[in-house]
Amino acid sequence: MAIEKTNEFGKISVSNDAIAMLAGGVITESYGVVGMASQQVFKDGLAELLKGENYSKGVIVRKTDAGYDLDVYIIVSYNVKISEVVLEVQKKAKYMLEKSLQQEFNSINVFVQGIKVVK
Repeated sequence: MAIEKTNEFGKISVSNDAIAMLAGGVITESYGVVGMASQQVFKDGLAELLKGENYSKGVIVRKTDAGYDLDVYIIVSYNVKISEVVLEVQKKAKYMLEKSLQQEFNSINVFVQGIKVVK
């Protein structure tokens, strides 16, 4: 399920992996975010820190009647206010995605999968 648009020159299709890469790049640059996490937490409760090419494992894009919903899974830094980090992630991701893709994103749901001490 990709974002598709048609104009006078032809059809444009943006894949979910491309959306995940765009969202992941913006999110990992946010203050307090250590990185993207996998949707699935390992058996022992640890979350996998994803590299740039695997952001699609930590981002889910869903199409609804009113627009798109995005679920992102992150790992935050120790000793930061998690609610502020999550709010900033939501604002930055929504702004960048709507500006870049010219599509309405209803919700950016952020799931904190872990906290990591950064030295």
